[in-house]
Amino acid sequence: MSSTISPSIIAISGVTKTYATGFKALKEINLDIERGEIFALLGPNGAGKTTLISIVCGIVNRSSGTVTVDGHDIGKDYRAARSLIGLVPQELTIDAFETVWTTVNYSRGLFGKAPNPGFVEKVLRDLSLWDKKDAKAITLSGGMKRRLMIAKALSHEPRVLFLDEPTAGVDVELRQDMWAMVRRLRDDGVTIILTTHYIEEAEAMADRVGVINKGEIILVEGKAELMHKLGRKRLLLELRTPLTAVPDAFSRYKLELSPDGTQLTYTYDNQSERPGVASLLRELEAACIQFRDMDTQNSSLEEIFVNLLRQEP
Repeated sequence: MSSTISPSIIAISGVTKTYATGFKALKEINLDIERGEIFALLGPNGAGKTTLISIVCGIVNRSSGTVTVDGHDIGKDYRAARSLIGLVPQELTIDAFETVWTTVNYSRGLFGKAPNPGFVEKVLRDLSLWDKKDAKAITLSGGMKRRLMIAKALSHEPRVLFLDEPTAGVDVELRQDMWAMVRRLRDDGVTIILTTHYIEEAEAMADRVGVINKGEIILVEGKAELMHKLGRKRLLLELRTPLTAVPDAFSRYKLELSPDGTQLTYTYDNQSERPGVASLLRELEAACIQFRDMDTQNSSLEEIFVNLLRQEP
């Protein structure tokens, strides 16, 4: 029976995957995906992202553990669980000689959904595919084929949509269209899980971020909290008079001097309230080191991600 109380629409508990070769693709994954959120799963190639998605979608069998989708166990109640999920895989898997309209309607029928031309038309219009409805898939550009994959995934009105590297090899215009559509789906209550190499997209789109590496979830955090806790800030000082070197008296600040000697950079953690900045400025003034301009920058999600992976054993 479907749960209406749990805030999690997907619950993954103790999931492992070991292949016949002995390779452990996933090691004890525990992860809850909340209803209506956009969750970004980040990790390097081979980290286990696609394996995990494939297990939830029933494409790959898990070695151990449980997965439920809106309260339906993916093993015991496969059809109900799978009917709630739309999947856009990395690979383009469409019948080259079927029309766009036929492809999407056929996909809807596979899930036992009654024909609904009005809904299919809306999906195609949302994805800028309506004028291609009678075109055969083989005639579409790569970007249009990607849109068709998304239309197929949405054909049966899923409540959860997996996007596995959805913008790989896609032009900027389609990328922007796609994210606009993702936001609309989220506003309609659809839960979105995406994997992406474009970390700036995760930073722009996601409510929460999970990082997977070597088959293990190493971090799950709200994006804002992650940026605050693990992000770093830089104080950039444009000097009035160039320096040839940072004076020894400032060694504790670990300042970086630009090659031309005109800019000092001080990097510090977000968790502290501007640690040492006031004292740094006072000491610079006392040393008669004057600056004409000052700016601060926050580290990006990409920098946080790279630093996390560096810390992994």
